[in-house]
Amino acid sequence: MIKSILETKDVKDILDEKWIYKQYIKAKNNIISWNIWKTYFKERKPKWSWIWYFRINKKYRALWFIKDKTLKIYEIDNHQD
Repeated sequence: MIKSILETKDVKDILDEKWIYKQYIKAKNNIISWNIWKTYFKERKPKWSWIWYFRINKKYRALWFIKDKTLKIYEIDNHQD
């Protein structure tokens, strides 16, 4: 079970820059409350890379890894480019 979600300072800056911070918080709350089907948790291809992401909106994805029941966001990816 995921206890918390942490972001790097760079991720917070990108969220503010792209005006998607509110959408990110909504997705983050869905994950913590286990409404995972709303955020489209998926593993990036190739499957052996162990890189996972969840959807913030139709354009942006948050790349993450998990350590000690803490989900750590390390990059925001523009899915459409």
